[in-house]
Amino acid sequence: MVIGTAALPACKRQPSGAREANGTGQAAAPAAATPTPPASAAAGRPRVVALGDSLTAGLGLAPEQAWPALVQRRIDQAGLEVEVVNAGVSGDTTAGGVRRLDWALDGNVEVLVLALGANDGLRGLPADQMHDNLAQMMRTAKARGIAVLLCGMEAPPNFGAQYTRDFRNVYADLADEHDVAFIPFMLAGVAGDMALNQNDGIHPNEAGTRRVADLIWQSLQPLLTRALASS
Repeated sequence: MVIGTAALPACKRQPSGAREANGTGQAAAPAAATPTPPASAAAGRPRVVALGDSLTAGLGLAPEQAWPALVQRRIDQAGLEVEVVNAGVSGDTTAGGVRRLDWALDGNVEVLVLALGANDGLRGLPADQMHDNLAQMMRTAKARGIAVLLCGMEAPPNFGAQYTRDFRNVYADLADEHDVAFIPFMLAGVAGDMALNQNDGIHPNEAGTRRVADLIWQSLQPLLTRALASS
C-alpha cells in the first residue's frame, strides 16, 4: 500500500499525551482504564511492552487514548492480570529501539509488540540497517523467552519504488526468519483516511487509534494467552 504522506510519524521529540519518565527518553506507561496500582504491587505482574514511536506514544492524544492504553482496557475486560507498558518515544528509529531495549524489557515481560521502523522510512535510512536492528531486538527478546508481535509499516513513495519494496520486505522476511506473530501494516484501514487521522495527515486521531488497537489486539490476544499458559 502506497501511503504518501499518511502513516509515518513526525520526528517531534515531545508528544502531546505521551509522558517521559525521567528525561532520558524513556516513556512512562499510559493511564489504564482502572487506577494504576503502586509500583511495588505491579512489579511482578506479567507485562506486554509496546516498543514504538509516536504512533505508539500517542502523539496528539490523551494518554488514555493511545493504542497501548486501549489494549490495556481489552486485557482488563478479558480478566487478565497483565500490565501494558507504553514504551513509545516520538521520532524514534529502530536504532533508538536497540539502544533502549534493555530498559524496555525490564520486569516480567511476556510479549514484546515491536512497532518501529516508520521513522527509518521517513528518513530514507537503509533498509538493511533497519532489518539488522529489528532482528537484534527480536533475538534479544526471544532469548529471554519473550514472545514477539512484529508490526509492519510502509515507506513513503518519495524514495522510489525499489526502496518501498525493500522496506516492506524487511518485515515479511523477519517474520519468516524468526517465526513471530506479524501484522503486515499496523495502519491498515487508517492511513490515508483523513476522517481517521489528525490534521497532520500522519497520526491517527481517536477513532483511527481505536482501529489500530483493534488490529493489534486481534493478533496479541492469542499470543498473550499462549504466553501466559506456558509461563
